[in-house]
Formats: sequence, C-alpha cells, structure tokens
Amino acid sequence: MLHHSIMCCYQLLWVKVLCFVYNGSIETNPSLYPFLVSFPQLLLCSLYEIYQALEEALDNNSNHPSVAPIYFPLELARLESVERDLEHFYGQDWREKIVVPAATKIYAHRLRQIGKDNPEYLVAHAYTRYLGDLSGGQVLGRITQKSLGLKGGEGLSFFSFPGVSSPNLFKQLYRSRMNSIELEEEERKGMLEEAVRAFELNIQVFDDLQKMVSVTETESELMHTTTRNRCTRHSSTHSELAEGEKLTARSLQIQTSLVNASPLFRMVLGICVALATVGMGIYAF
Repeated sequence: MLHHSIMCCYQLLWVKVLCFVYNGSIETNPSLYPFLVSFPQLLLCSLYEIYQALEEALDNNSNHPSVAPIYFPLELARLESVERDLEHFYGQDWREKIVVPAATKIYAHRLRQIGKDNPEYLVAHAYTRYLGDLSGGQVLGRITQKSLGLKGGEGLSFFSFPGVSSPNLFKQLYRSRMNSIELEEEERKGMLEEAVRAFELNIQVFDDLQKMVSVTETESELMHTTTRNRCTRHSSTHSELAEGEKLTARSLQIQTSLVNASPLFRMVLGICVALATVGMGIYAF
C-alpha cells in the first residue's frame, strides 16, 4: 500500500534527523540554548511560506482524483493559524518583518511547480507535513510554551487542531484515504521519489534555520562584548556598571535555566524540534 511504501522513506530519512540532533545540534551545542527563543519565530516564518504554497496548490487541485481523497481543509489547514501566531510575535505588520532562508523559497517553489504539473505528488507533501504536525504538535507546543513563557494559547495556534477531535482516529482515516488512491506503477514510483524529496526539502529548511540561529548567536555575543567593554571604560560610574550587569544577567537568564535542565529534557527538546520541523509523522504509526 502507498502508506507503507512512504513509511520506508520515513525510516531512511529518520537516520538523517538523528544525525542532525546528535551531531552539532541543539543537544550537543549548549551555546545555542539561549537562542531557542528565536527559533519558533523563525520556524513560523518558513511555515507561512510553505503552507501558503501547499494549501494554495491543494485548493486549486481539490477535485483532482489523487488530491480529493486527502483534502481536509477544515481539519488540517494551517495557514490561518500560522498568520495568527506571526501577528502575535511580530505585530500587525508582520508581513513586512518576516525573513525566510533560501531553502524555504526553494521548497515553496517546488510545491507550486507540482501543483501545476503533477498534482498527484502533492499527496506526498501533504502527508509529510500535516501528519507530522498533527502527531508532534502537542508535544512541541508544550515545549514552545514553556521556553517562550507564553500565556494561554497565544502564539501557539499552529500546534492546535480544533477540527480534529481524535488525532489517532483521524490519522487512520487519512491513511485509509491515501491508500485508496489508484495509481499506475510509474505514478507510484514518482510519488515515492517525491516523498523523499519532501523530507529532504524540510531538512534543508531546518539546516538553513540553524544557520540563521548561529548568526544570531554571533551577533549577540558581539553585542555582549561591546556592552562589557563599555562598562569597563566607564567603571567609575556606578549606575552604568549596574545597568551593564543587569543586561548581562538578563542575557544569561535563559541560558542558565536551560543548561541546568536535565540531559533527558535537552534530548527530548532536540528530537521534538527536529520531528515537528521535518514533519516526520513518526508518531502516526
């Protein structure tokens, strides 16, 4: 069945995700801990571009024989929820502020391309993203809420699926619908290749986001160094020195709390971020 065939792609690329998590990732690079607070915002910017392209393509091809069985806009659509979260973090003019890496643009372009030329391939991308987000969303939502100190559900709309009362039952329905799609052998082969491409595109986005976080880290370190130097030059002024100490304390507050967290928590955090970002859907099985 199509579901089991795509599962082979999950297993192959799961190895890549684990390598990312344990090789130079959040788990093994404590210097990135204080910048986790910026990662959800950066991720949302990319998710906006990705879901805008994906859902536009799905809407345009909702009557296609391969797309219609897995077309669930009321239950799964993410674009509006991403927009609400972006407005919460960036304000009403969020569209003028968001920044996405090149990998995100490439991913969105691919979605629009297959929406025009090979609509049946959208099934691979929809399955990759939606079931991954549905499966890992609750776990990552709680971690994001804690790391950002969010109150209530503000800034967490993306992780909520109010149209899905039972995630497990819905995933069973989705897989059943997907397996009902009739494909010729060549079409099936092309869809499996597209599933691999979907994972690779998601991983490339994740890699680019990590690079953006690393740049933020470098800039922040330079800012802190400049602040310390200024405080040293003006050490005769106690008020300025006190202000510098307060700034340093604030910048280290998040780092201290996360570095002191248990290794298990840091491991789970790294894995959950990777899972939700690449849409592995591993919990769906």
